[in-house]
Amino acid sequence: MARKRRFSVEPFGATVESLMNEVGVTYRELAARTGLSAGYLNHLVHGNRPVPSNDVVKTLADALDVDPEHFREYRLRAITDRLEAMPELIDRLYKRLA
Repeated sequence: MARKRRFSVEPFGATVESLMNEVGVTYRELAARTGLSAGYLNHLVHGNRPVPSNDVVKTLADALDVDPEHFREYRLRAITDRLEAMPELIDRLYKRLA
């Protein structure tokens, strides 16, 4: 079970790097835990690749002992998915923010 931590407000790559340091894993060790390549992980951390799919985020979260919701981008996608199902709420929010 993933440990409870405060949600990250940092970009995806910085969050992954911070968690790697906290857990004490290298790119190669994280690659072995996730089945992703160390080079790909390095590209994610340095922002050379877009934020991966939610499935990959979940895989990384498991390997780094956090909930997927720890990542800001995962939370934004969840909110977006819910909003897309409620167009009237989108309109109300837009009017309030405009």
